[in-house]
Amino acid sequence: MATAARRSAAMRALTGTPRGLRHVRVLSTATPPVYPKPVLTKAKGVDIIHDPLWNKGMSMDRPERDRLNLRGLLPPRVKTLDEQVERALEKIRSDETAVSKNLYLQDLHDRNETLYHKLVLDYIDEVAPLIYTPTVGIVCQQFGVDFRRSRGMYFSRYDRGLFASMLYNWPHKDVKIIVVTDGSRILGLGDLGAHGMGIPIGKLALYCAAGGLDPAQVLPVVLDVGTDNAELLSSRDYVGTPEKRLQGDSYYDFVDEFMQAVYSRWPSVVVQFEDFATLRAKPLLEKYRHKYRCFNDDIQGTGCVTLAGVLAAARNAGTSITDMRFLCAGAGSAGLGVCSALVDGMVEAGLSREEAKARFVVCTSQGALGRQAAGTASPKAFGDPNHKRGLSEERRAWVNESIVDGTPMLEAVAEFKPTCLLGLAAQPGGLFSEAIVRTMAEHCASPIIMPMSNPTSKAECTPRQAIEWTDGRAVVATGSPFGPVEYHHKLYVPSQCNNMYVFPGIGLAAAVAGTSKITDRMLFKAAEACAASMTAEEVDEGRTFPNIKRIRDVSLSVACAVIEEGFADPTVQQPALDRDAVPDSASLAAYVRDQMWLPTYKPLVDPTPRGE
Repeated sequence: MATAARRSAAMRALTGTPRGLRHVRVLSTATPPVYPKPVLTKAKGVDIIHDPLWNKGMSMDRPERDRLNLRGLLPPRVKTLDEQVERALEKIRSDETAVSKNLYLQDLHDRNETLYHKLVLDYIDEVAPLIYTPTVGIVCQQFGVDFRRSRGMYFSRYDRGLFASMLYNWPHKDVKIIVVTDGSRILGLGDLGAHGMGIPIGKLALYCAAGGLDPAQVLPVVLDVGTDNAELLSSRDYVGTPEKRLQGDSYYDFVDEFMQAVYSRWPSVVVQFEDFATLRAKPLLEKYRHKYRCFNDDIQGTGCVTLAGVLAAARNAGTSITDMRFLCAGAGSAGLGVCSALVDGMVEAGLSREEAKARFVVCTSQGALGRQAAGTASPKAFGDPNHKRGLSEERRAWVNESIVDGTPMLEAVAEFKPTCLLGLAAQPGGLFSEAIVRTMAEHCASPIIMPMSNPTSKAECTPRQAIEWTDGRAVVATGSPFGPVEYHHKLYVPSQCNNMYVFPGIGLAAAVAGTSKITDRMLFKAAEACAASMTAEEVDEGRTFPNIKRIRDVSLSVACAVIEEGFADPTVQQPALDRDAVPDSASLAAYVRDQMWLPTYKPLVDPTPRGE
């Protein structure tokens, strides 16, 4: 007893606690650590190991192995998540080709979601190009040959009338984001049918890593309406329906059944349309955007992120978006979607819509969309090729009366004098020739050059070419990743104009706040937030986008900007988030950050009471 008393007295002397207050606990004023909440599961043994959402591999500690009947089913050594990440990274770096790296990552994704997303998040600059552009294009082309395990859901013509009931086959009750494609326009590769599934899978991996969406709350989908790709139709490795694509009402009825079924199962889900052919992308968006929580990433996401890049590039070039003139190579859904987003941005900056549209020349494979020269006294005439083959209503809106229809791109650059070249043609690489770039640079002190087409083989020019042909004056942003360029002892860091900078934040906002619709002004605010996320150091490096390693910070800024615009718009409902609960920007950012999923292992616990 005397020894105990002496120990007690010594402790009081060290802590300064009086004898009468020895049972009072002194609380620290420091921010308490956040401990992981347990995940409840009734799965046991090999069912845990075979479920990629729960599996931790050798990171299962010994008490957990006992608790979940795993003792003996795993090697005895216990590893940390960081050790696993390091080992996985070594494996990726040891593989020789991007496709083999992707196949390893697919296997990892299928056996351990937490480890996979931790690897993607921690090394996103290295891993993102392997799971999405440019590697995903090759992966889709080889999808049937390399097919190993199904991920996501497929809806085919043989399932008509059953879509609503099929969705209950999906094991997760709370889906927040669906990325869906019909495979008709995969990147710049055309119709790949059901093999386009690689796109939704890759996009959703970025949603989870970059945007903080829980992997259990995302669903990749292919609408298998057939394919018109003759090679796939005759291939024994094709995984989809080997029949021609549905057309007309049959196609739209198919999509309509899917949309009704999805929103019947998950009323608050966000549907992102991805890589639909131009002919159908715009009508589908217009049909559903005011009825459901949905957006088209090729039209709206690409436009939004390009606007962000243009805002940043204009700042770097010492100009304003209202003073810029654009020549866009490509009149598909992506090209015209980008132009529309830029016009919206110029209107927000003070121009009228007519003034803004007059600052654009759009070129198709037949040359510039311009006024007809036939029957006029115009000294220039190129046969009005765009008008002769027929202009859709969407393309007709982009006819520029200041230039003759069919004017070749080089002549259009010389005549129109653009300050920004936009490459969205998805044609074989090299569309922006040396002559075109040098002609542009003759009248522009800081040419803004954005070869946006994917994959890399489709890029209109490389950053090195743009920089060399402009004597180091170009501000460059690309659609696919390119490395730094050294020119005359100066290092240029071209940014990838990647939709990843905006779509995870947009989806995160809708998921967190229950945003009822994605408006054009939300997209503008998202672009502003992305551009404003750049640090002074990043601007000094010549970047037009933030360092991709800060992607979670960017996604948070984008999400908050979208939610704030939702609060300001009386036509938008956000039932999942009360304005009074987040009265200012700091509290909103803290709340959204708290909702973002982190790829960390959580304790697994059987909820069944003991004795039952």
